[in-house]
Amino acid sequence: MTRTNEPEDSMQKAKEPEFTSIEICAGAGGQAIGLHQAGFGHLALVEIDPHAAGTLQGNVASHPKWGWERENCDVLPPTDVNDFKHGKHLVKSAEVLRRRGLDLLAGGVPCPPFSHAGKQLGKDDERDLFPRMLALVKELEPRAVMIENVRGIMDPKFDDYRDSIKARLQGGSYRGDDGETVWDDGIGYEVCEWDILEASDFGVPQLRPRAILVAFRKDVLKDVKYEWPAATHEEHVSVAEALEESMRARYEPYFNGAQAKVAREKFDRWLGTAQKRHLELVEKGGGVAPTLVGGSKKHGGADLGPSRAKAAWKQLGVNGLGVANDRDTCREKGTEDRDLFGPNGPMLTVQQAAIIQGFPPEWQFAGGKTAQYRQVGNAFPPPVARAVGKSIADVLRAARERDKQKA
Repeated sequence: MTRTNEPEDSMQKAKEPEFTSIEICAGAGGQAIGLHQAGFGHLALVEIDPHAAGTLQGNVASHPKWGWERENCDVLPPTDVNDFKHGKHLVKSAEVLRRRGLDLLAGGVPCPPFSHAGKQLGKDDERDLFPRMLALVKELEPRAVMIENVRGIMDPKFDDYRDSIKARLQGGSYRGDDGETVWDDGIGYEVCEWDILEASDFGVPQLRPRAILVAFRKDVLKDVKYEWPAATHEEHVSVAEALEESMRARYEPYFNGAQAKVAREKFDRWLGTAQKRHLELVEKGGGVAPTLVGGSKKHGGADLGPSRAKAAWKQLGVNGLGVANDRDTCREKGTEDRDLFGPNGPMLTVQQAAIIQGFPPEWQFAGGKTAQYRQVGNAFPPPVARAVGKSIADVLRAARERDKQKA
């Protein structure tokens, strides 16, 4: 993977990070990027999808800013988290874990059990990995826990299930399947927050609400107060602003020559449409994108979501019926009429979808176009992960200082 615009000394061996983390269900690295930016050095990244695992391996192996992980992080081959055993799989990171312990166990456990598209079967869905996450918390005893999921898990129908998860972490009662009250002694954690964060409040040009659980080991938290992340952007970043540079770069090769007139007209039309939509919605949050979805492997090629999402993209000047080839492939295969010049506007490339998710531009995705898009569509936006990571780091840092003073 080629990297550009990085300082020459950025490939030097990185300093040991302030905090350590292990991430399960890591996907294409959205959460890992954000936590890395917040000061966490990853000891292991666990992911079952072969393409997403390839994305993690490729970026950790070559990214200039991930030098510490290159030396110390076990980026596992495609691995079911149910089969993950730290005594077996942690090789490079074993000594660091022994010496420092684990500051954070994080994971975006599968969303379908709690999403409306996934029929909201909850704990009855075989894809529910909350029990495995809790088992790993008990086994690894991290100082903090972060679990991400879709907004649907906060629906009233899952009140009892959420209560059961809290009770298993911190102790307490909940209503069991038979309606009877169940008591659990817990495993020594305190759930500080389980609430929804909206990605557009953190500079992500997309409506993407995510439910986040944050908990700390009780002996770590003690008298330290946890502060839920505050929005970093009062004014949302619009699709027009986020994509203007990359969209111009796609059209510019055609600004001279036989297709010059249509290229300029199509670019100007897209930009004008997107900017107009932003102005129309500025009082309601601006012209941000609808929620990207990764889609199911059981279906065909990727597109930008259900009919309602496609309609929202159309109002932003984008054709949501498919995903475009990247700029070079478009020219090589001659797909301009489909990707750029169609009557319904340009389609997005995978890299533009990644911009909508808040990925840094240098992050590379493994696999074919559809596999890459699905990784992007299923991701947790890095800026949101960074905000939550920083809020967790604040507590860990304060607890460390408190304990030093008492020593």
